[in-house]
Amino acid sequence: MARTPVILDVDTGIDDAFALLFAVRHPDLELLGVTCVDGNTNVDQVVANTLKVLDAAGAGNIPVSRGAVRPLLGQSHYAEYVHGADGMGDLDGPASYRRVDQRGAVELLRDLIESSATPVALVPLAPLTNIALFLRSFPETAKKLQGIVLMGGSASAGNATPAAEFNIWHDPEAAAIVFQSGVPITMYGLDVFMRPGISAAEAERLQGSSDPAAVFAGSLISAFIERIGSPVTLGDAGAVMAVVAPELISFQNFDVVVDTSAGPARGQTICDRRPRLELEIEPLRLADSANVRVALDMDVEAIRQLWLETIDSHWN
Repeated sequence: MARTPVILDVDTGIDDAFALLFAVRHPDLELLGVTCVDGNTNVDQVVANTLKVLDAAGAGNIPVSRGAVRPLLGQSHYAEYVHGADGMGDLDGPASYRRVDQRGAVELLRDLIESSATPVALVPLAPLTNIALFLRSFPETAKKLQGIVLMGGSASAGNATPAAEFNIWHDPEAAAIVFQSGVPITMYGLDVFMRPGISAAEAERLQGSSDPAAVFAGSLISAFIERIGSPVTLGDAGAVMAVVAPELISFQNFDVVVDTSAGPARGQTICDRRPRLELEIEPLRLADSANVRVALDMDVEAIRQLWLETIDSHWN
């Protein structure tokens, strides 16, 4: 079976690292490239973290490019209180010798999508600044995408604010552009994001593996558990798993709009969850909405095992 070509857009990030490791190692995925964006931490640190993760994964010559340094409007809001001063658990480790691609993120996205023999799944795991700029710069190329499977948003509550999830809240204007682009969108958001976790015992087992990628993942997880005192969610990795194993996740389609107002709901992904009958008789529909496939439930244990077995070739 042909592998699915994917491009990841990241703000690496501990859970971005889990996603990158999975994308490199899963046999049904072909990671064409990685674009980096300001989000969990500044974009230069994101690039450095991404290169380290690709080293740990044993990745080949995968192009990595630097993207937007700030949101389309407003200022950056980093999540170092969660991810550490370096954005990746302050794990340190040697710098990578990999070279950063000289093309900017938008140009790399264009080139990789245009040159792919089959449609690409674009998987943003970060604020959507790079993706919005790409969609506005090269709309004809965007039509060649298989779709966008993004980690972001929520059909319920937020985390950065009571209403908004961090990636969408960080750059709501970019998110609105992406949602209204006409490209098929799957939203893997907070409704499922926290559910698949890895325990301290499993992290210790990973650290004892003979597989370097597993050891790296286990060290990340252990460091994070030490910081927060609870099991670590696989987070962003779930969006990549939604590409390769969608049967493990339950989806429902909703009309969705991103709130770009300056009020307390800024960054909220408003999902129209009214019953179908009400929608048929109610003339007031969400303006500027897109019909989005939203992840609402999952087979948690199957998702956990899929990640563990992919990261550690000796897990079973």
